[in-house]
Amino acid sequence: MKRWVLKLQYNAPVVLTFALVAFGALLLGRFTGGWTTTHLFSVYRSSLRDVLTYPRFFLHVLGHADYTHYINNMMMVLVVGPPLEERYGSRSLFCAILLTALVSGLVQWLFFPGTALLGASGIVFMMIVMSSLAGMKNGCIPITLILVLVLYIGGEIVDGVVLKDNISQITHIIGGICGAVLGIALRSGK
Repeated sequence: MKRWVLKLQYNAPVVLTFALVAFGALLLGRFTGGWTTTHLFSVYRSSLRDVLTYPRFFLHVLGHADYTHYINNMMMVLVVGPPLEERYGSRSLFCAILLTALVSGLVQWLFFPGTALLGASGIVFMMIVMSSLAGMKNGCIPITLILVLVLYIGGEIVDGVVLKDNISQITHIIGGICGAVLGIALRSGK
């Protein structure tokens, strides 16, 4: 009689670690009364002499306003991220996350001085567009990519013009653009 043994596999180390570290940032924010969320895990216009300005360009993607915000982002990261990590490799996906965080952080810091940005939605949009590019074969543009760009990016442009909410549509657009550029670059091996 053969015994059945259940083993857990840390199958997507970058994605899983990202989700766990973001959860840690959420808990840390709760324990510090929001201090770490504001001072470490949000990006906003601050003096370049402030030593925390530089890590915030990257760390803002780990910060979330509350549990619902965290869950909404992490559910998509955990669904879309593992196949991307398997296809492109952990190092490439990690670099894609870092680059998308930096670009969205710099855009926020440069062009939106009166507001703060936090959350992984730019990373989510980057992953969605990158996953749409995964089906690209022989130089043909997948219709799924076109639909994703029209529905997600187009929807964000419309929402950015029409809605006045606390959602940063520009971050979603930047994430989508980063996903397209990075997806094409990774597919071509650059």
